[in-house]
Amino acid sequence: MKNISILGATGSIGTQTLDVIRKSSGTINLVAVSANSSVNKIIDIIEEFSPKYVAMMDKKAYKEIKEYCTNNQKSINVYSGIDGLIKVASLDEIDTVVTSVVGMIGLKPTIAAIEAKKDIALANKETLVVAGEIVMKKAKENGVKILPVDSEHSAIFQSLSGYCNKDIHKIILTASGGPFRGKNIDDLKDVTVHQALKHPKWNMGQKISIDSATLMNKGLEVIEAHYLFECSYDNIEVVVHPQSIIHSMVEYKDASIIAQIGSPDMRLPIQYALNYPKREGRIANPISFYEIAQLTFEKPDMDTFKCLKLAFKAGKTGGLMPTILNGANEEAVALLLEEKIKFLDIADLIEECMDKFKEKSNMELTIDNIITVDKEVREYLRKKVS
Repeated sequence: MKNISILGATGSIGTQTLDVIRKSSGTINLVAVSANSSVNKIIDIIEEFSPKYVAMMDKKAYKEIKEYCTNNQKSINVYSGIDGLIKVASLDEIDTVVTSVVGMIGLKPTIAAIEAKKDIALANKETLVVAGEIVMKKAKENGVKILPVDSEHSAIFQSLSGYCNKDIHKIILTASGGPFRGKNIDDLKDVTVHQALKHPKWNMGQKISIDSATLMNKGLEVIEAHYLFECSYDNIEVVVHPQSIIHSMVEYKDASIIAQIGSPDMRLPIQYALNYPKREGRIANPISFYEIAQLTFEKPDMDTFKCLKLAFKAGKTGGLMPTILNGANEEAVALLLEEKIKFLDIADLIEECMDKFKEKSNMELTIDNIITVDKEVREYLRKKVS
């Protein structure tokens, strides 16, 4: 029996993790969950899984869950805010924390979980983007496994099975291309938020869907792969593969390439991370090679989709530059969703912030500095647009 905690239990990855638990034949036990403000969804989880701990970021939602548990005689410890998130990430009872919250909010709880010697099933890529050096060092010091949940990084992790990092020549990250694959700058000038949210392959939350449309999601994954697999940015390549059947590949020094292939179903990498090093029974539809018409590959257009180019630049610069990139992107995406900026403004605003705050990229890489610079970048963009 593996005891787990899910940070972000009501989001896309969280709900699919719950489905993995349902199909686990009792080998995975849900001890704790967190959410932002989705009271009804958390109540459903309480009724089905009976977790012992719940954390709600939103104060009103915390009070509602607390009242629900009291009125229904539920012996559940309910916490609030970031302290609550940290609490459910570092409980003595748990073995593995699924970090599926979106954005910088996942940083402190992930650090707390690592310091409490909990293995991490990592779906919160921003944690490694802004603090990869700190996180991987702490994981090594505490003997903690960082098990990637992103389909691409899970594919690389599986393709590396039995091999050493020194044998790698190149990591090949595949990308679906998002809803605007093949479009040029003129095509994208007047796209709507609704169009940007309509991903052709994956069912994701709003922020990740927009990131996929700009290719920033792939840029963040490049930085994440750099830290997870200790691979130089010069040896990480992005290839657009619209069928999303090959989830990523590793090219070895002898020019052999090993790929992980499977249905575009996030439950596959989640299941693998939660049961590692074992494999469990089939949870997704198998691939039938007789039914696949074709597999195609394209070079990404990094002039039209400038976010990918900016992510490579931020990663190579290092220090706090990935924090600047990530903070600017999170705020710009929020502004787009509020319809205060246009789609193409996202990359321009990120580039502007990388230039404006470049002096701060040389500050010492600490959690406090990461949080401070992230806040400054967000406040600058919010004030500029308002």
